[in-house]
Amino acid sequence: MKHLHTDQAPAAIGPYSQAVTVGDFLFTSGQIGLDPASGEMVTGGFEAQAQRVLANLEAVLAAAGCTFSDVVKSTIYVADMADFGLLNELYGAAMGDHRPARSTVQAAALPKGALVEIDLIAKLP
Repeated sequence: MKHLHTDQAPAAIGPYSQAVTVGDFLFTSGQIGLDPASGEMVTGGFEAQAQRVLANLEAVLAAAGCTFSDVVKSTIYVADMADFGLLNELYGAAMGDHRPARSTVQAAALPKGALVEIDLIAKLP
């Protein structure tokens, strides 16, 4: 097992790693809309947070030599399922033609008042 860290994504806000590799797989921790430089939540609502989450995940994937095309499963937590349509638009743009397995769940609350959190499982190159 190898723990992964990149300065291009926010530092963990608890006792966990940004990602862990085991065998041929990368497991990311959930990312919320934290700015990596400031550690603060981005402003601008759901769209801004979702874009930051995807950028954070892209950075964690890159640190392991992966891209979104290596993702095999994603789990998405949203504070309000009313954002599902916009989520699909932003997620689809990030994934391109790639379509990993996915679950989306409405959560009663997310860390730091986040509106969206995503974690991924990817196949290492």
